[in-house]
Amino acid sequence: MKHTINKNSLFIPTFPAIDKQQVARRFARAVTTYSEEATIQRQIAEKMLRLLQEYTAPPYSEIYEFGCGTGIYSRLLLKHLQPKKLWLNDLCPEMETCYNDLLSCDKVHFIAGDAETLPIPGSPSIITSCSTLQWFVSPEHFFQKCAANLCAGGIFAFSTFGERNMEELRTLTGNGLHYRTRYELEDTLYSHFQLLHSEEEILTLSFTNPTDVLRHLRSTGVNGAISGNRLWTKNNLTDFCKQYKQRYGSGSSVSLTYHPIYIIAKLKMKI
Repeated sequence: MKHTINKNSLFIPTFPAIDKQQVARRFARAVTTYSEEATIQRQIAEKMLRLLQEYTAPPYSEIYEFGCGTGIYSRLLLKHLQPKKLWLNDLCPEMETCYNDLLSCDKVHFIAGDAETLPIPGSPSIITSCSTLQWFVSPEHFFQKCAANLCAGGIFAFSTFGERNMEELRTLTGNGLHYRTRYELEDTLYSHFQLLHSEEEILTLSFTNPTDVLRHLRSTGVNGAISGNRLWTKNNLTDFCKQYKQRYGSGSSVSLTYHPIYIIAKLKMKI
């Protein structure tokens, strides 16, 4: 059946089960374009590093980063925190090629696989990640695993995205991830962690036209979360671009919203 966008109504977003294999394939295809295109993710990583420096203090023993991707955040951690050991994990085995320069160093180790099911290596004093947790099936269970594997007084620090993330695409296509609110994340953390810092912000990128938005998503590997299994035809792409410009255009550009959430938490002392 032909799929078109009704200009008189909005889609109600649906949240299909996350296909981790599909996620891995899409990010693997974006391995050569991600670092250049991911300007918002780079900005988020730089802010996460500043927050870690503000709420923690050296020396840093072991750091475990899950969802390391192409290494934007990883390199900041290694350069500025200088841990004795840096464990890097990513769902995509192909990401290991991004770390050829770092893996020659005995302190850096790469582990491919699903962080939700893999055991956490070593005895990390910090477990951290940028722009990854939204892909998890059950962040709540992962929080428990982190609490069980952090060393005493360890830090769990992450950024993820909130419910307004990519709201333009979610409104027009009806597809998207199920984003938890900052308060939902906080409530889940309280049983194991003391919150040191929690905030959220709205960041906006501008593009010349909606097709550039789609190209940006493909280049960063997140297009599957928005388009689902849709096959873009000439007609529905034309409809999509028209509605995008009408709703989210300003002058000669269109917008794309990012909604990062930042949380720094400390493992509670066991009584």
